[in-house]
Formats: sequence, C-alpha cells, structure tokens
Amino acid sequence: MLTTRFVNGAPNWIDVGTPDIDGAVSFYGGLFGWRFRSAGPDAGGYGFFQLDGRTVAGGMQTAAGQGPPAWTVYFQSADAQATAKAAEQAHGSVLFQPVDVMGQGHMAVFADQAGVPFGIWQPGQTKGVDAANEPGALCWVELYTPDIAAAAAFYRQVLGLETSAVPFPGGTYTCVNPAEGGEDAMFGGLVPLADDPTEAEAGPYWLPYFEVEDTDAVVDEAQRLGGTVRMPATTMQGVGRMAKLADPYGARFAVIRSEPPQG
Repeated sequence: MLTTRFVNGAPNWIDVGTPDIDGAVSFYGGLFGWRFRSAGPDAGGYGFFQLDGRTVAGGMQTAAGQGPPAWTVYFQSADAQATAKAAEQAHGSVLFQPVDVMGQGHMAVFADQAGVPFGIWQPGQTKGVDAANEPGALCWVELYTPDIAAAAAFYRQVLGLETSAVPFPGGTYTCVNPAEGGEDAMFGGLVPLADDPTEAEAGPYWLPYFEVEDTDAVVDEAQRLGGTVRMPATTMQGVGRMAKLADPYGARFAVIRSEPPQG
C-alpha cells in the first residue's frame, strides 16, 4: 500500500508540468479541491498543490520544448548520484542531473530503457508528499511498457523494486513493491503496452492514480472543466471503480474509488 512512511524505491513525490499553471490550478482545484501555494520567488514558478493544508503534489509551468504536459512520478532514493549512475548502467538515461533543491532534498529525472521519464527524490528537509492513499491524494502508479521483463529488470537494478504476479479475471497483473517492506508495501503495477490500444497509441509512461470518493462524479466534473475521458468509469471486482482522464492540456492521470480490503 502506498503510504507516507516512505522507504527507498517507493513513490514519495509527484508533479505536473503544464503550459498553463493557472489553468491547471483551476482544473485540479475544481476536480479534487486542491489549492496552489507558490514555493517562493527563487523556485522558478514551482509550487505545491495542497488539500486541507497538506501537500499532495507539485506543479509548474513549462515552456515550449520542455516536453509535453505530463505528470512525473518520483521515487525515493538514498543517494541521487548513485541512482543516476545505476540508471545509466541499466541502459537508461539521465534527463536532469541530480541537484540540490534549496536544502529540501535532491532531485533528478531519468528515462528508463524504454524512454519513460521518471524522477527520484532524495529527502532532505522535505520527505515527500504529506498525504497518500486517501481521497484527493496519490494512491497507485502503473507503468505502461512494451516489455514487462525488461522494465522489471531495469527498476530492480536502479531502485531495488521487486515484482510479483497477481491473478485477476482474464489474466495476470504484475505488481511492484520496494524491497524494504515487501509485498505489504506494494504501490503499483507493470502493464503491457500492447494490451491497451489507447495506451499503445500514446506510448509508454507512468500513470498516477488519485483516490476519489465518487469516480463517476469526478469523470463528469473533469469533462465539465475541459478534461478528456480516456477510459470511462469501469468497475474491476476486488479493485474498485476507476477511470483514465487527461487534463485540458493533455497530462494523463487516473482516478479510482478503491474497494476496501477484504478480511
């Protein structure tokens, strides 16, 4: 389960890059009730999405040429420089070299062996987001990838992640968890890109899921606010009711009302 008791290899931060931060603030504020607080005059326009005073994500306006609008998932690293070296050795690439962020921590952005961007955050004064696995906060992540085995090997070498096969109606789902905490710390999954025509057309990426209280209501509100429905609200027994969306600028994300764990 994704929590704020962060361990190495687990997601501990998430942010969105968008061509219109004011528009994104309006969209996500209407959708999740988030408010936006600037990180200050030295932060280059970066700021924090907050829910009831707790930070749940970051965001900033990006310029043309800085890549398409997108959410970036960050994973905890005890040593940003060592993780950068491991990413290169595993046939990934360093998109943004490790840098100290005003004493709050060290961040870097890499691409995996399939070219999928992801970040790492080495905690300093800021450990990570303040809320997880509750309405309005990050609760799960999925990697859509052309090669499950290659992705599993890459993230094992770089972040120490472990995988396990979980049966579900119609097939098997590859779950992922940090080595520390074992399967009880499971936070996401790896999905074959070819299994979903919509995703195959868009290309590989990390998809963040945000917990909601009413999936259908959030889907309706997303459309009213100018977002796009990429997958209608769908119920998966034993998992919950989920939908895939994109904000008005094309950043992809998902929402889910999770079913309570049995037993």
